[in-house]
Amino acid sequence: MISGQFCRYFNTGNTVWQSTAKSLLGKLRKKTGYTFANCKKALDLHENDITKAEAWLKEQAQSMGWAKAQKLQGRSTSQGLIAVMVENNYGALVEINCETDFVARNKTFQGLAEIVVATTLKYAGSLKNVDRINKTFLDAELLKNLSTIDGKTIADHAALTIGTLGENISVKRGLCMTVDPSIQLVGCTHPAPVNPLPASFGRYGALLAFQCQSENQQLGLQLCQHIIGMNPTKIGNAEGDKPISNTDEETIMIHQDFLLDPSLSVQQVLLGAHAEILDFARYEMGESNESTESTEDNISQTISA
Repeated sequence: MISGQFCRYFNTGNTVWQSTAKSLLGKLRKKTGYTFANCKKALDLHENDITKAEAWLKEQAQSMGWAKAQKLQGRSTSQGLIAVMVENNYGALVEINCETDFVARNKTFQGLAEIVVATTLKYAGSLKNVDRINKTFLDAELLKNLSTIDGKTIADHAALTIGTLGENISVKRGLCMTVDPSIQLVGCTHPAPVNPLPASFGRYGALLAFQCQSENQQLGLQLCQHIIGMNPTKIGNAEGDKPISNTDEETIMIHQDFLLDPSLSVQQVLLGAHAEILDFARYEMGESNESTESTEDNISQTISA
């Protein structure tokens, strides 16, 4: 009798334990995206402590990521994302690359892009700024060595993502912009995200610093869209820069037809809104670094309202 009771207790307890283990395994897989075998091993090693198991998995993935990064570093990274983030008087624009468009749409890769752009934004806040507008370019080496909020470097997070996704990933470039409180700073990407986050992602991105008589974020976003679509090389000056005869080939922004209303020039839009553009930056996924850094490294010529 006692033996039968013990067996029933043991079998019931074993069933409960298995059910708990399955539940933890499901949670860990959903949270990390790692394989069944790796999640089970992590839980076994840490006596079903899901927090320790998750930390161990990330350490393993990062370690494997460094090894994979060495093996994959010669492989072409022709796809990727431009990420933009603006917070108060700070803005950041970055490009990270991967091998395929499929991975560029992956949430894990987008999570890395958000870490990179948020870290670049934080770096902007650490700089000593002496001008009304400060624009700083960051090359790949500087970006990779920036410390993220969890104390790791961007390179650490890139390795972790390589270990998870199995594709070569490169953090290509970034810039940050800081403006005086009297200046409005906006940014956007294209294609526009369906569910906007603190960081937005696309194949194109722009940051714009401008002044207006009143807060006018809508105008700023429209001008960002114009910058993305029309790719001006500089703002221009109404007195010193004359428009060319073929408006389709115009590269000076104030003389370009406004993207959202081609019946007006950008100059006419600015005058009508009592606004002036002070500086801008544009990134296109896959373009050379030189093509952006040579556009306007310092505060651009402006048009007076």
